[in-house]
Amino acid sequence: MERCYIISYDMAEGGDYSALHEAIQNYGVGAPVTESTWAVVTGYSAEVIRDRLSRYLPDGSRLFVIRSGVESAWWNALCDNKWLKRNL
Repeated sequence: MERCYIISYDMAEGGDYSALHEAIQNYGVGAPVTESTWAVVTGYSAEVIRDRLSRYLPDGSRLFVIRSGVESAWWNALCDNKWLKRNL
């Protein structure tokens, strides 16, 4: 079953944003919500997403993956509001 996950990160110095963003997009249909937060619809679990994305983050980085679906609100997101309403 596919679910929407929120992926948020703080990348430490020396990280490759392009590689991380490409890896995030490989999980399914996704969209950037802010500069360092993505919403992704995928069949993978939060643990699998965390473990695989952590390979792209240098030491000192932070990564947070949570399943969405209870309640949401936003202002001035980078991605399309219709996409967020449909998937969160």
